[in-house]
Amino acid sequence: MTSKIETLRLPNPNRVYRVAQWATGRIGVAALRELIRSPQFELVGVYVHSAAKEGKDAGELAGLPPTGVKATRDIEAIIAARPDAVVAVQDGINLDDVCRFLEAGINIATSRVDFLEPEHMDPEVRRRTEEACTKGNSSIHATGSSPGFSSEALPLVATSMSRGMDLMTIDEFADIPLSCPDVQVTGGMGFGSPVTGVFDPHLLHHHAHGFIQSVNVVAKGLGIKLDDIKVFGEMAGAKERFLLPGGTPIEKGTLAAQRITIAGSRAGKNIILYRVNWYTTQNVDQDWDLRQNGWRLVIEGFTPIEINVTFPVSGEKLSPAMAGITAYRVVNAVPYIVEAQPGIRTTAELPTIVPLMV
Repeated sequence: MTSKIETLRLPNPNRVYRVAQWATGRIGVAALRELIRSPQFELVGVYVHSAAKEGKDAGELAGLPPTGVKATRDIEAIIAARPDAVVAVQDGINLDDVCRFLEAGINIATSRVDFLEPEHMDPEVRRRTEEACTKGNSSIHATGSSPGFSSEALPLVATSMSRGMDLMTIDEFADIPLSCPDVQVTGGMGFGSPVTGVFDPHLLHHHAHGFIQSVNVVAKGLGIKLDDIKVFGEMAGAKERFLLPGGTPIEKGTLAAQRITIAGSRAGKNIILYRVNWYTTQNVDQDWDLRQNGWRLVIEGFTPIEINVTFPVSGEKLSPAMAGITAYRVVNAVPYIVEAQPGIRTTAELPTIVPLMV
């Protein structure tokens, strides 16, 4: 039996998984609520970074009744609680803590894009992570909504209706001002600045790093050997002046949309494209067919397929819904990564993640 087949072990639906939550920001709180609510899990620890949260009951942090589990900044306290897995949705990567958990035999389900696929991970991160998994006989799996569902799970399931393809194109559409304050839209992401057409290469790689791994996950899962994966960015200007939700103006002709493309090629031709379309308005001077928040998957070949995913929610309900689609996929992955063989496990190596809805 091969090691890949050995990873495809289904979780026991009757098992209660002991889980600790790592970080309690917007996404972390969404995950924490489910770990408290679901009888599939027993919450045994909450790992936080803020002194203001230390000592608080998990229920208080999640807006629920007390649980008796107190938040801590002491990683050894979490390890001593002996969880089966940690749900890690923290900002940034703390590789020392990741490896400490794995070395202690604690599996990790995470939204961090640093661990999606070994071949295109940072080499030092991969080396240390694999060594920790070997030492602790543990596993780590990275997923979420994007990268994760849209860039790996969705295309792999869609291709189950085909036997060959000429090109797969996945477009992600994100109306940035709906989820970010004006200062982040303009200062952090550069919208409203002159359209130069030249992306900062370091920023481009930062945004594309996770999707590069995802493109390779899909290719390997389908048995496709890619010759190359290239990344490039495009810019579009506003056709007319408009105001962001906070009142900040975006002037006509200034940057109003960005598109980052990750292109996997075989025999000199693109075969898998992932395009991240970030915009502040759909009224731009490029014909990008911008749509509402969501994804569009198009497969050309033996069985042409088009799938559109959107979110029928708006206003104050949008932010918690967006937090949930990332958090819940990570939570749902816990039983699968606990049962998996040791190592960095990818979406293509695990069974289809199916939630136990109770």
